[in-house]
Amino acid sequence: MADNEATVFIVDDDNAVRESLADLMDSVGIKVKTFANANDFLASYSSDSIGCLVLDIRMPGMSGLELQQELNRREAFLPVILITGHGDIPMAVQAMRQGALDFLQKPFRDQELLDRINHALNSCNKQHDDQQQTHDVKKHIHNLTPREHQVMEMIVEGKANKVIAIDLGLSQRTIEVHRKNVMQKLEARSLAELVRIVTQTGLA
Repeated sequence: MADNEATVFIVDDDNAVRESLADLMDSVGIKVKTFANANDFLASYSSDSIGCLVLDIRMPGMSGLELQQELNRREAFLPVILITGHGDIPMAVQAMRQGALDFLQKPFRDQELLDRINHALNSCNKQHDDQQQTHDVKKHIHNLTPREHQVMEMIVEGKANKVIAIDLGLSQRTIEVHRKNVMQKLEARSLAELVRIVTQTGLA
């Protein structure tokens, strides 16, 4: 199921609603996949899926709220837009507290849903880019030698080359070479960028 194209996943037990929403997505050129229940969606869900989830909060079997909770347990990042009836607002608020991006109360206008979906897709794309950056940084850090990794951690702690040299019992020139290698391997153009890359990815 996973691919690199952003997809709107629609989960609703009402066949007419699924077909209507799928037609709407097709009309604006957004890739769409529909599911009649939460279990069908989970059976074909992949952790690297990109897109957003449009989810009816009330369904037989696993509810929309329970599906969102299951995705949270799987640490899945897929922005969730809930479709709710008037009596579902407290559930929708609970879902928002648990990480849902948005909810729409029935009846809603097509453009209103499209606006929310575009926002969700942008949010997902940013998250995917961040995850890809983290993956790339981890790969680069894996390529560091043990000594370079040690020097990198000390640089991020704010230690000067002279201090690192004393702590490690090495010459300052050697530390400068290690530092240069670290900067090149992590593609950091400045000390500030190196610190940002390492700390934002939780790797130091």
